[in-house]
Formats: sequence, structure tokens, C-alpha cells
Amino acid sequence: MAIQATLRLNMTGLAQDPAEEAKRYKAAIDMAVYAEERGFQTVNLEEHHCAENGWLPAPLTLAAMIIARTKRVRVNVGALLVTLYDPIRLAEDIAILDLVSGGRFSFVAGLGYRPIEYHATGKPWEERGRLMDECLETLLKAWTGEPFDYRGQRIRVTPSPLTRPHPFFLVGGMSPVAARRAARFGLPFHPPMERPDLEIVYTEELARQGKRGLFITPGAGNTMLVVDESPEEAWRELSPYFLRELQEYSDWKHEGVVRPGEEAVRNVADLRQQERFTILDIAGARQRFGPEGSGSAVVHPLAGGIPLARAWEILERFSDALLGPSPPTP
Repeated sequence: MAIQATLRLNMTGLAQDPAEEAKRYKAAIDMAVYAEERGFQTVNLEEHHCAENGWLPAPLTLAAMIIARTKRVRVNVGALLVTLYDPIRLAEDIAILDLVSGGRFSFVAGLGYRPIEYHATGKPWEERGRLMDECLETLLKAWTGEPFDYRGQRIRVTPSPLTRPHPFFLVGGMSPVAARRAARFGLPFHPPMERPDLEIVYTEELARQGKRGLFITPGAGNTMLVVDESPEEAWRELSPYFLRELQEYSDWKHEGVVRPGEEAVRNVADLRQQERFTILDIAGARQRFGPEGSGSAVVHPLAGGIPLARAWEILERFSDALLGPSPPTP
């Protein structure tokens, strides 16, 4: 079984010069094309707003650009903060992404956990549960291509997506409420970390609703892997960029909202102990995935603003070490 390789692009590490930031975004698209050529299965994008570190705020836009430049790789947004969108416009945008990509676009429907993002987009934080229910219901109705009642009027949303019964997506969340919501809609449920307790809640609610579903967690493949000839030197070089990303993320901790990886990251010791990033030499990387190259790996070359030349080196070295030789140039 081949390694299941994912390219993570969340655009952290904001460059203060817009000209430099433009280079980073263009490089992200080129990296997605390269990843497809080298055998990556997925390009994963994310969404956050008002981030000091520049977290990607427009994942559908970047997804469209990547889809236009690729032919096979799946483009996923995990998570897409669906409650911050107009549901009809969101249904239309995703339908077009599904049509143009041939069904390669997917997403995790996220509720979000930062009140500032709701404020910035004009959405009431206190009504986020209702907004999620309304959005999911609207998306599923809109994608049927049939007329339906929406806020007091009969409407029909076009175009219809290619994928049937609808574009693939999962409901994200870390609470029993989220698990029951996914089951109620008959949708796959995807907590971002191992939560067997939520799997029980989800399964029981599916049975109560008389519906079928799918429970998915990231498992052990959630760490970001760097392959380097000198791991200790790489740790010294790359740690400031890793810390730049994770320290802002940990600062977003909100009372009553549980998230993965929210532990304080004060220094390199914390960083290495948490194992959100792993650096291995070529032999160690090959040993981890075995002679058959099985398992999953996430490569995050632009993390925290890693310089572009070094980011390309990270992506290329992983590919050469674990995915085999480059395909011949046509």
C-alpha cells in the first residue's frame, strides 16, 4: 500500500510586504501541482480570520486556483467555517468547485471556536448552533437541484453539483452536540482527534434516527513530517517557524471549547514533546513507513513562514525519500 501523503497549506507566517506574500501564495499553488505530480493524494487547506500570523482566510478561492491547475489530487478544506457564509452562496460556490474538479473537492463543515471571527463576518456567536443547522439543511436541499422553501420563499439553486447525492463533506466538532448533529443529518462525523466517547454518541444517535453514517478521525498521521539529512540541525533552523504557528494557535484557547493541540507551546522542548512536528532522517522516515511504504504523512512546507527555497527543499526531499523518483518531464 502506498503512503497516503497530504500537502498542508494554511499560509501561516504572514509576510509584511505584500509582494513577498504574493510569492508565498503563488508558491502554494505551484507546490500543489508538484505534489500531484509526485503522488500526493490530498491537498488540505484551512480557514481562519483576523489572524496575526496570516492564517488562510479564503480557502474556497485558493481551492479553485489549485483545482484549475491540477487533474487528479483531491482538494480538501478542513475545516471550512460554514457558519460564516451565506448558505446559498456557499452552495453555489461548492457546486461549481465540484463540477470543475470532477468531484475532487471536499470539506469538513466547521463551527469555529473564535468569537472574533463571528464578529468580523457579522454573525452572532451566540447563535452558532442554529447557524450550523440552517447551513447544513440549506446545502443539502440546494444541491438536489429541486425547488425548496428558503426563508419564506420558494427558490431553486443552480447549477447542480456533479457528485451525487451531493459533494462529499463531513461535519467537524469536538462535542456530543456536534456528534448528534452529524447523525441527525446522516452525515459523516470527523472530530479532529481521537474521541471514542463521541463515536459512541454518534453511533447511538444514528441508530435513533434510523440513519447510516461514517466516523473518521485523523489518527496518528496528524503530525507534520520533515525529512532532513541532519534532524538536529533542522530542528534548530525550523523551530522558530513551527513555534510562530503553534503559539498563535494555542493563544486562541477559549473557555469551554476543547481543541486538539491547544497546549501552551513556550519553547522548543514543548514543541518536540507535543510531536505536532516530527523531523526524521531518510533512514528513519523509511523505517517509519516500512518497506511497503504504508501509512499516512502530512507535509507542511510553508509552516510559520519558512523561506520559500527551504520550503521547496522540504517538499522535494520528502517526495524523493518516500514517494520514489520524479516522473519524467513530458
